[in-house]
Amino acid sequence: MGRSAAGDARAIRLAALRAAIPDHLDRLTWDADRVHRHQRDSLRVLLRTAIDRSPFHAHRLSGIDPESFALEDLPSLPTMTKTEMMANLDEVVTDRRVTREAAEQHLSRTGTEASEFLGEHLVLASGGSSGERGVFVYPRAAVVDFLLALIRPGLARMVALLGDIPTEPAPLALVAAGSGVHATRAFASLFDGGPMEVTSIAATDPIQIIARRVEEVQPLLLQGYPSVIRRLADEKIAGRLSIAPLSVTTTSEPLDADTRGRIDEAFGVGVCDMFGSSEGVLGVSPPDDPTIVLASDLAVVELVDDNHDPVEPGTASSKVLVTNLNNSLQPLIRYELTDCFVQQPTSGSDGHLHVRVDGRRDDELRYEGGVVVHPLAVRTVLVKAPEVTEYQVRQTRNGVDLAVVTIRELDLVPLASAVRTELAKAGLTDPVVQVQRVDAADIERHPATAKTRRFIPITTG
Repeated sequence: MGRSAAGDARAIRLAALRAAIPDHLDRLTWDADRVHRHQRDSLRVLLRTAIDRSPFHAHRLSGIDPESFALEDLPSLPTMTKTEMMANLDEVVTDRRVTREAAEQHLSRTGTEASEFLGEHLVLASGGSSGERGVFVYPRAAVVDFLLALIRPGLARMVALLGDIPTEPAPLALVAAGSGVHATRAFASLFDGGPMEVTSIAATDPIQIIARRVEEVQPLLLQGYPSVIRRLADEKIAGRLSIAPLSVTTTSEPLDADTRGRIDEAFGVGVCDMFGSSEGVLGVSPPDDPTIVLASDLAVVELVDDNHDPVEPGTASSKVLVTNLNNSLQPLIRYELTDCFVQQPTSGSDGHLHVRVDGRRDDELRYEGGVVVHPLAVRTVLVKAPEVTEYQVRQTRNGVDLAVVTIRELDLVPLASAVRTELAKAGLTDPVVQVQRVDAADIERHPATAKTRRFIPITTG
């Protein structure tokens, strides 16, 4: 795409974003009845599109009448898994131009900056909590809704404070993914210059570089992985960082009470926690509240046990079933996620689903000399390799050992070289990387949850 065409596409995206803001701010206040009606109507449209245009769904939803389908009928539909979806991706999608091969090629060409696939779609790659790779394609309108679901609570607070949305973009320092295949980086590159002026900083960089970049930005809004924001908090408390953000938001990793307290101590503002999955489960907590308010207008989320039966409020789910109401290009209908949610009471101010989240915990890899490597350094390489369907990373004294499950032959030498490069960028001197191909049964799983243990750090003590 030429520079002029790229500029035109960016202008169209930003115009769509700005136009959708008032509606999304209103959605924050929807009561339970309004949310229910929206979910029912959106589900009927999704089912009709899936049956008419997706060969995969036409078969599994045979006999369903979308026009009379009720939200309460959802448990009667079959579930789908990531493995099943990826194996049938060409048949799942509703646009025959979108194929797994073409999406994979687009991902393989993606560097720091994201670009639109076929000039109108966004492709994301995710390892997810299971460690199994997934590819997700969103049309532009759905991308706008995806992004607004994550930033609208902050926009609402800005409106309450200032009386309106600022005419000038607020400076935001985003310390997260350094690759455009991840949602955090993709949104920053596609929508920069909207309500926020985003400076993206790779979470895999050494903390000294991250702190210097943040200092240069002097952000009003600070967002990133809690493990990295905590280290910035330590820098602030130690007097090596001088910033005064009005808002701090963490994302993509669990935010424990100790980390929350340390960030509060450093910056003196209530920490918001964000949950976002490539599958479309999105939500943000109020400041200093561990409860995530999910965007129920964009997805129906069922909290279930191992048998797919609903769990009671206050009871931890074994998994969640996601029906993404917003992405008719790649319909996910009762799609299994292995995250653990616990339903919480609502505040009465809205009808969205309120949950506590316990899942997707990746441990940082800490080496001698104070070098800390964020798991994203390795994950970014692996999610861009379409041959790798699952993986496990075991820390060694001076590097990592990788176990990968592949769907076909893969030259392991370039893979090891790419991971070695990322570890060196993160500050590890002369990293040693060993890669071996294994069977899925050989991947170690968590003894309590049976989830794949993707990153296994060296333990001490």
